Amino acid sequence: MAVVLGFDTSNYTTSVAWFDGERGDNAGKLLEVPEGSLGLRQSEALFQHVKRLPDMMAQLRQDGLPGLPVAVGASTRPREVEGSYMPCFLAGESQGKSMATLLGVPFYACSHQQGHIAAAAWSAGRMDLLDRPHLVWHLSGGTTELLYVEPHGVMVQAHCIGGTSDISAGQLIDRTGKRLGLAFPAGKAVDALSLQADKRESFRVKVTNSTFSFSGVENKMNGLAEAGWPAADICWYVLHSVIRGVETATKQALEQYPGLPVLCAGGVASNQLLRETMIKACGAVFAAPRFSTDNAMGAAVLAWRLHHKEERL
Repeated sequence: MAVVLGFDTSNYTTSVAWFDGERGDNAGKLLEVPEGSLGLRQSEALFQHVKRLPDMMAQLRQDGLPGLPVAVGASTRPREVEGSYMPCFLAGESQGKSMATLLGVPFYACSHQQGHIAAAAWSAGRMDLLDRPHLVWHLSGGTTELLYVEPHGVMVQAHCIGGTSDISAGQLIDRTGKRLGLAFPAGKAVDALSLQADKRESFRVKVTNSTFSFSGVENKMNGLAEAGWPAADICWYVLHSVIRGVETATKQALEQYPGLPVLCAGGVASNQLLRETMIKACGAVFAAPRFSTDNAMGAAVLAWRLHHKEERL
């Protein structure tokens, strides 16, 4: 069976994937972040990726790689915009290009953000979205953007129309986790603690033209911690403030783009409270939890589409 391989070496996850046009699998592992830290220097992230890629390939093959690759894809930059660059993506790009050269097959590049969109659409059973305009929330450790996405050949082109004007939702959640002594990344722990909250209050995030700021929520979170609020109540406060901001921004965007489907991708999109709220508010479509976080599946999906477009020419 013909398959394509995909590589994604983001700031926090090493991953490889295969895709055969319908089915696929991903092998990924979080990078090791020192206790008490809020991230990694790019040099350290790049070093860890280079060490881990052989293990990820071995795991993918052990789990059942169904055929020889006919093409290889990789994310090579954070976004599909001028000047978007991050050294950690060199690991996956270099590995992917070397493998493609060795096998004598084509190599296809995409952005990390394009990969998130494709992986979300595939895992949600909505590959049709890649061929029509739609809205996408990219909610991750470094990104909180509301995107207008339209087809660009078999690829997708994203235009930012809203989101945060300062720190991302993921940064806010991780800073909350650090304040509460939780391990990094803190998303899962903050999510679980929030469900134990007794006091369920939130910050009214001001949203204008689908754009908002989370610095006020962060300041309030620090104040609540200093006042001795229980960790569960603080987690609820932060998460629900994020969710209210995202929900309001989406409703404003749908006034400008009525009737467009809304797709949610990125690690923060795996939050259960966010899913319930957005499905109720606008029928939003979510990536499967496994493919919400950073993964190489989107790079594989897009490489498959590009390869089969060339075969038809």
